[in-house]
Amino acid sequence: MQTKAVLFDMFDTLMLIEKEHAFYSPALKSLHKVLVQNGFKISYAKFKKAYIEARDALYVEADAKLEEPRFNLRVSKALQSLGFDLDPFGELISAATLAFCEGFMNYVRIDPETQEMLCKLHGKYKLGVVSNFAIPECVHKLLEMHCLAKFFDVIIVSAAVNKRKPSPEIFDEALKMLHVKASETVFVGDTMDADIKGAKDRGMKAIFLERRFQEEIENISPDQKIKSLSQLISALELC
Repeated sequence: MQTKAVLFDMFDTLMLIEKEHAFYSPALKSLHKVLVQNGFKISYAKFKKAYIEARDALYVEADAKLEEPRFNLRVSKALQSLGFDLDPFGELISAATLAFCEGFMNYVRIDPETQEMLCKLHGKYKLGVVSNFAIPECVHKLLEMHCLAKFFDVIIVSAAVNKRKPSPEIFDEALKMLHVKASETVFVGDTMDADIKGAKDRGMKAIFLERRFQEEIENISPDQKIKSLSQLISALELC
């Protein structure tokens, strides 16, 4: 069947996170700084411990359902455990979340081949992003910052729909908004489990971008493998 749409993973596919997870500590310190500036006298060490416990507790329940709680909930639950009851989506926690986002963004760069590749695909296919991330606004900010948002007909972020790859629901949301069938869609991503298995289980074709070695999953194989985004055009013609 003719391919009508191409969906992309975001991080380590279109954009690269530098130095693995080196962003986490400086981003969390930026978040903590916002809290301190607003009168919360909590040491960074104490807050970090509460934050990690809150984050991990949220994901114990979320993992079983492939859900994606918004980042704001981690912050509010951490503060709640320290004796502060704040609206997760109120002004302060939203500002703190934004500070974390901006700290994270300092460690993200666009793949040098992304822009040219999207220019070639734009107009030929419907294009979309399906990303796992707990701060939807951060994904949109990065796409705008790097002048990529204009290429996409749909941008789905896991925390916005409370489902994350490989859950079929997050793929369904993109297909519904693009008005295409799974069989008419190719997914491009860098992880065998979330991206390739998720897309294939949903009935899409999948192209694996080999950023690093990953074990293949039993009974799941990508339709094509590529080493760089510059090879995507040719790979799509073979799907």
